[in-house]
This record gives sequence, structure tokens and C-alpha cells, in this order.
Amino acid sequence: MVKVTKIILIYAKILLILTHNNKYRLKRICDMIHTNEEILEMFEAALQQVQTPEEPELLYAPIIYSMSGGGKRLRPVLLLITTEAFGGSVDKAMPAAMAVEVFHNFTLLHDDIMDNAAVRRGKPSVYAKWGENVAILSGDAMLITAYKLISGLDADRLPRALQIFNDMALEVCEGQQYDMDFETQATVTVEDYIQMIERKTSALLSGSAMIGATLAGASDDDVRKVYRFATELGLAFQLQDDMLDSFGDEALGKKIGGDILEGKQTFLMVQAMSRASAEEREVLRTTHKSATLSDAEKIATVKALYEKLDVKHATEQQIELRFERALSVLDTLSIEKERTVRLVEFARKLMGRKK
Repeated sequence: MVKVTKIILIYAKILLILTHNNKYRLKRICDMIHTNEEILEMFEAALQQVQTPEEPELLYAPIIYSMSGGGKRLRPVLLLITTEAFGGSVDKAMPAAMAVEVFHNFTLLHDDIMDNAAVRRGKPSVYAKWGENVAILSGDAMLITAYKLISGLDADRLPRALQIFNDMALEVCEGQQYDMDFETQATVTVEDYIQMIERKTSALLSGSAMIGATLAGASDDDVRKVYRFATELGLAFQLQDDMLDSFGDEALGKKIGGDILEGKQTFLMVQAMSRASAEEREVLRTTHKSATLSDAEKIATVKALYEKLDVKHATEQQIELRFERALSVLDTLSIEKERTVRLVEFARKLMGRKK
């Protein structure tokens, strides 16, 4: 009995030592990796160093206006976090991070023209402030600038990074075209919608993560896995955005019902159309165009059908499924689990999750 007790005590001490060492190891690795807030600060500082010409003013002023418009910098931060997770250099990856952000803002300029959008990030859009021609040309200049920036990468990493960047850019364009097609398409299936947002929303996140991993010398298998992580995260993010448009909290600054008033195809609308009767589908299709209903009544009418058809619950399930899939991918990476901490933090913050 005494021997058994001694053995148990020995094992307990070993477990205590291992636990202590693991905690120390986690702290050591985290100390070596910048926090996500530090990454953002480093990116903003680098972006400020980019010299934008002053003339012609109508070409470059809209670019400066757009880039200083208060974006969240999600894509460049994800790129840099992923680079550092795989042991790469933030400084060496910075040209790619800036290229991704400039490209993203270029797409917003052209999106606003196509959507006839007067407001972007709470301010007049470039399209509304300077007109269509200026927005087109400044957007074109931003696209060229993005390619100039990414060409600043080390020569041995540039070809593969550029290939990923090009694929990402084309996927975003494909997603935008699908989104416009939906405006006149008689039927949009759930699969159609997921395919669209995988390109329009997820592609920039997945492309950023892939470039970050590639620049750090990650294996092809790990690059494919971070692609899956960011794709699933992007889908969860867009589905949550769709739901918050109808069921969000206006007290938190989210205006409710914008998508409903525009008659926009969202995951909730697509789900509702797939579950509704013929009479209900007609209501869903035409309510936003009603000349007799107020905006509040239009929103209430559609939301009532959403509730009846249980699409809120279906959307919440999809959000949770995609989010959990994203996190589970990180567990399969070849790097130490401690190095994925910042990626987990990024994902949770993006989705508004505390744990």
C-alpha cells in the first residue's frame, strides 16, 4: 500500500511539472508572437508610410479618402497573424498585407457604383462624393497600386503569393457577378447562395490566410487547411451579418431591415423561399416594392414570415456549424497548438465570441 501511495505521489509530481512546463511553454510562445492589436498597429503604421501622389487630385484624393475610412483591416491582420503563426516575419509579409487591403477597398469603390450606394462606413461613398467616373478610375488605380505593393515581396516567395492573389481576385469578381445575377434569377437555392458568399466574402479571408502561410514557408497541406479555416470563418461571418440585418440590436448601431427593404437575397430570404408556400413566396418577393406599406411594415411583414418558417433558427445552426468547423481545422495544423492562439482569438473576435 505504501509503495502504491509513493507511485501515485510520483505521478502527481510529474503531472504538476508537465502542467507547469506547458503553461511556461505557452507563455513563452505567446511572448514571441505579437498580439492581434499589435499586428493591427504595425499594419496601420506601415500603411501610413505608403506615399500617394497628390496630382491629379481627382485620381488620388478618393484613394486617400477610401483608405482612411475606418475599415477593420480584417484581411491584412489575418494575413500577418497567419504568417507569424507559421514562424514567418511580419515585416517581410507587410507588402502583401497592404496589397490585400488596397484590393479590398478597390472592390468597395466599384461595388458602390454597381449598388448605387451613397454611404460607405457612415460617410458619403466615393461614388456619391465624386461621381461615377472618378470612382471607376480611382478604383482602377487602387487595383494597380495593389499589384505594385505585392511586388515588393521577396523574389523567392512572390510567384506563389501572386498566384494566390490572382485566384482570390477572380473569385471576388465571380462572387459579385453571382450576387448581381441573383437580382433577376427566378430561383436561388441555398447551395447557390453559399457558393456566392464563398467567393464574394470568404475568398478575401481565405486568400489572405493562404498568402500569410505561404510567405512563412508552410507546407502545401497546411496552406490548404488555413484556406479551409478562413473559408468556413468567412461563411459564418456573412451568415451572421445576414441574420443581424433582420434580428440584430439597433442599440448596438446595427440598422435593422436594410436587406429586406432592398429585396436583397440573403441566407434568411433564400431559406424562407425554399420553405414557403406559393402565397408566402409571393409576399416575400413583392413586399419590398409595396407602395402602400411603410418601411417598418415591410420589415415586420417579412420578419413575421421568417419567424413562422423558422429560418432564424436554421441560420443560427449554420453559423455555429461553420464557426466550429473553422476552429476544428486549426487543431489539425502541423504547428504547435500554442501558435494557433492568435488565430483563435481573431476568429472569436470576428464573430463576437468571448469564449
